[in-house]
Formats: sequence, structure tokens, C-alpha cells
Amino acid sequence: YADLMRADAPALDGIEFAVLALGDSAYAEFCAVGKAIDARLAALGGKRAVERLDCDLDFAGPAAKWIDRAVETLAPPAALRSRVIEVDFAAKPPSPEIVEAEIVEHINLNSSRSEKETIHLALAFDGAAPAYQPGDSLDLFAQNDPAEVDALLTAAGLAHDNTLRAELLTSRDVTTLSLKTLDTYAAGLGHGGVKELIAAGEGRGWIAGRQLIDLVLAFPAALSAEQLRELTRALAPRAYSIASSPHEVGDEAHLLVSAVRYRSHGRPRKGVASNFVAERSRRGDRLRVKLRPNRHFRLPPPDRDVIMVGPGTGIAPFRAFVQERRATAASGRSWLFFGDRQFTHDFLYQLEWQEALADGALTRMDVAFSRDRPEKVYVQHRIWDARRDVVDWLEDGAYFYVCGDAKAMAKDVRATLIRAFADVKAISVEAAERSLSALERERRYLQDTY
Repeated sequence: YADLMRADAPALDGIEFAVLALGDSAYAEFCAVGKAIDARLAALGGKRAVERLDCDLDFAGPAAKWIDRAVETLAPPAALRSRVIEVDFAAKPPSPEIVEAEIVEHINLNSSRSEKETIHLALAFDGAAPAYQPGDSLDLFAQNDPAEVDALLTAAGLAHDNTLRAELLTSRDVTTLSLKTLDTYAAGLGHGGVKELIAAGEGRGWIAGRQLIDLVLAFPAALSAEQLRELTRALAPRAYSIASSPHEVGDEAHLLVSAVRYRSHGRPRKGVASNFVAERSRRGDRLRVKLRPNRHFRLPPPDRDVIMVGPGTGIAPFRAFVQERRATAASGRSWLFFGDRQFTHDFLYQLEWQEALADGALTRMDVAFSRDRPEKVYVQHRIWDARRDVVDWLEDGAYFYVCGDAKAMAKDVRATLIRAFADVKAISVEAAERSLSALERERRYLQDTY
């Protein structure tokens, strides 16, 4: 992508292309990467064979039709097809199935005085657990908060529609508010206020931090059940990194779930899946989950060193990594950077890390607790403090993993690592950037961020 966007990217005169963009309309920059690639290929002289299709979460049907059309368009003329080697791509591994699991452990890892609630969730399966590896995730199929569904139905004038209520509880996304939702509301109800908002170009700013109920309350209208249903989309599962290795926990899978709670525009907000787990799920309950493999976030050979950076719930896959390397007697060294708010209240899996340091499964651990001192300290500060050792490990072939927040943490860690290369090796920032890019090309700098 970076090479394609460079000013000196090669001309693509006459090259035919087609772009299928995948995204989530809940994000302001819907399908932004696909749109950028499509525009860039055209700007470099490429010939658009099929118009770009921007797909939302329900992409399967539209994408399949687009692919069929693209293949037909790009196929060679009939006279030349005898020279084409046909390959059948239909034979592919079966998709993971949705399975039920019983909650056998439901433990808040934060102290009672913490501002946070982080649930260690152990799941047991009827028979063998899904065939997961460290680095994989589980899709968790949650249900909406009944209080939030009831509030939305009341605002829409549909408080007594029990059939719709049951559907909204289990299968519709009742919180997400997007530009697409605004358009649907304006078109279906003809609401002048919403139309004016869109016409003034203020829609994107207005929806920031708001949810569907805010739209219905701010621009009241009598909604039918079908109209409210059209304002929602399918309730998608939430992916959580698996925090265990099957070599250590057998036919279980462990997850680490932080309850998301905040206020915006005068209303309390809650994460759908995280509070389904924290508030409305208990030991003995059964959940629906599906394996989500992640082949781009795998452990290296056991003789290679690893550096893992996982603040907060970003620690989850690294608990799996450490368990796996202990179980397989990996000879490579393991170094963990962890951060959270307070040492006393928020040190997730503290005793386990101490045991791992004692038995050698973990070689080194550096921690950063941001609220324990006047100036906040984060994992990137600990990386900078240990920059000489970090660079030495990487120069010796270590793999560097980052898991957690993509908006700030992952960017700060990457920037710090570039500064570390520049300082330790006495090179320019540009040269340090190239060193890190080389790690990425070698797949020794790996991220699983959200």
C-alpha cells in the first residue's frame, strides 16, 4: 500500500483492475482504503474493468455477485481460452462453525477499588474445543441490553411490539449510528430536520459519539416496526483474542473482556458484548462463539526470541503465547511489556506472570502503570527506557508483537521503536524507519490492534 501511494510509483498504463472494498459503515471513513486504492490505480493509468463495490458487514451476497461479474469481465476472449490453465478455487477449508460453550470461570481481575472491570472468562465445550492456536480469536455472539432495547422502542412509539423486541434483543444492532442510518431515516420518514443536517454537510460531525436512540429522540417521528428494523443492521459478533493455549488448558478457551462504559452527549453508554459478559453472564451460562483464525499473528519457531507489547486487555494473546512456549519448552527468550492504570488494582494476571518469570517461561517483564505517579507512564516509555536491549534483541532476530489500541498506543509504540533505532544505532530517523519497515517485510513486526 505504501509503495502504491508513493509519488514515484510506476505507471500502470492499460493495466485492468477491479477493487472490492470491505468496511463497516459505523466508521466515518467507510471503505477508505479500498476507495484510496481504486483512485490511485486509476490515477496511475490503470483501466477500471469493473466499478468498485463498497461492502458493509453483510458483504457475502453482494461480494459474491461482484466477483462473478469481475471474473466474467476480466476473462480472456473465447478464442484465447484454450491457452488458459483452469484452476478450481472452490475447494477450500470449511468455515468454522458457531458452537456453544459453558462459562466455567467468570472472574473480575480488577480489585473492588478499580475504575475498571476486566473479566477472565473460561469457556468449556461439549467435546473438543475449536482447533485454535495462540494468536487466534473467538467471535462472541452477544445480546443487547434489554433496558436499551426498551428505551429505543419507547422512543420510536413501539413499546408494545414484543415480536420486534425479541428480534432487537438477539439479532439487530440497536446502537450503531452511521451516515447511512441518517440517509435511511431522512428518505424513509421525510424528516426535514435530518434532511437539513445532511444538506448542510453536518451529518458526520453530528453522529460522532451518538447512537441510534439519539437520532430518534432528537428528530422524533412515528416509526413502523419495519422502518425501525431498516434503521438497524445485523448484530455482528465481537472478536476477542484467545488468552490461552490448548496445550495448557485442554478443551477450554479463555477470553479477557473489559467492560466498556462511558458518557457522551449527556447519556451513559455501554459496549454491547463486553457488558453482556460483565453484567448479564455468569458461571454456568452458555454462550455462542465461533473461531476466528489469525494466521498473521503466530508465534515464530521455538528457538526465536519474542518481544510482546500488550497493555490492558492487549495482554490476552500473550498469555496464550507464554503458555504455549512453556508447554513446548521453547528455547527462545520471551520479554513482555504490560501497562494499565494502577499496580495495586489493575495488574491483570499478576501471579501468573510472577510464576512465568520464576519458571523461565518469561525471561523479562517491564510494566507501566499510568496513574501511580504524577506524570503518566505508558508502555512506549518503558520501551524507550530499555531501548538498547530492545534493539539488541531485534538485531539478534527477535520478533516484535503489539496487541491493543490502534488509535494511540500502537502508533506511539511504533514511533518509539523508530526513535530507539535512531538513538541506539546513531542513524537518521529516515534510516530508522527503513529498519522498522524491514522488520515488517520480514514479518518480525506484527500487530493485532483494534
